[in-house]
Amino acid sequence: MTLGDDRPSPDAVRLRGGDGPPARAPLRGPARVLPRALHPGAWWIWALGLAAAASQTSNPLLLVLFACAAGYVVARRRTDAPWALAFRMYLIVGAFIIVSRLVFRVVFGGGQGDVILFTLPEIPLPETAGGIRLFGPVALEQLLSGLYDGVRLATMVLCVGAANALANPKRLLKSVPGALYEVGTSVVVAMTVAPQLVESVGRVRRARRLRAGHQKGFRALRGIVIPVLEDALNRSLALAAAMASHGYGRVGDTPPRTRLVTGFLVVGGLVGVCVGLYGLMDASTSPHMGTWGMAAGLTLAVAGFVLGGRRVRRTRYRPDRWRPAEFLVAGSGAAAALLVNLTTRVDAASLYPSLNPLAWPELTLLPALAVLAAVLPAWLTPPPPTMLGPGPLPVDTEQEHAR
Repeated sequence: MTLGDDRPSPDAVRLRGGDGPPARAPLRGPARVLPRALHPGAWWIWALGLAAAASQTSNPLLLVLFACAAGYVVARRRTDAPWALAFRMYLIVGAFIIVSRLVFRVVFGGGQGDVILFTLPEIPLPETAGGIRLFGPVALEQLLSGLYDGVRLATMVLCVGAANALANPKRLLKSVPGALYEVGTSVVVAMTVAPQLVESVGRVRRARRLRAGHQKGFRALRGIVIPVLEDALNRSLALAAAMASHGYGRVGDTPPRTRLVTGFLVVGGLVGVCVGLYGLMDASTSPHMGTWGMAAGLTLAVAGFVLGGRRVRRTRYRPDRWRPAEFLVAGSGAAAALLVNLTTRVDAASLYPSLNPLAWPELTLLPALAVLAAVLPAWLTPPPPTMLGPGPLPVDTEQEHAR
């Protein structure tokens, strides 16, 4: 736009959908907060808290509520970025996990129970395969056991998918400590594989429709898989070239002994944290195991981060800051995990429905509060910039104030 020209820019017209002067729509929601993108680490802490809560129960009612809470938060707080469109794929993976667990129980013998649903022809096996049976009678108790296990694993997968849909992987890499920069880069690249595949499939399907491709089902599989694999290979080569040009993996003048000590501290700290988490979440272990394991792990990890960060010189442009909304999101995930863990010590029977005798799943007070804590980010956090509606430009408020 030239000086004195009052015509709107093409970007403003495209985002507004009209020819009038660009006008900002009023903010929605009771909080009247400015839309902005949250710190990706907060979303990952929230999702890992939900996954930790789901791993401590086999109650299908509670697991379905956790999955619905994760999906509702994703529906209200995701953007239109490529990585935000991959949550549907995680739903398909979760459904496949549940079906596969049920099929596994039917194929490899599910007759241990009192209520026999149906009987399939049993295939005899040699004596060397003792304890394994193919087909035969199928009991309701075994099917419910497989269903509960499948729903639990599918819920944990959906929690990870929610983190992938809500957290920006590029901003997450920028927030990784200097000692974990190389490892963090590999992890972030691995997390972007699924969103990139979804984006590639959508792009190939649109191209096929433009070229009047009417094949569906398995006939169209060849025309979709080959271009998707080619696109993934091209992106991998471009990423490898970019990483090489930026000096990825360069150690500089760091002595080998320093690198060895740093790696030992970081790995030892992470192992200590895992042992501490196991001790805190497992009600059958000693509480001292979780407390001392967590303390020792965090101490070693912090020492490794400080020592490793000295050899990495990185600058950050407008680093992401933690604000009250980020602490709220991370705290809600941690609260959900802690409430379920408290239930394992107070009323563990409600988290593991009885299969012999059969009993209906129940929802008690503490797990219900955990579900409520898990869904709080859907209402108490600012909406992402793309949810502004027709009118305002999708600009982060932090960048807007910095101008």
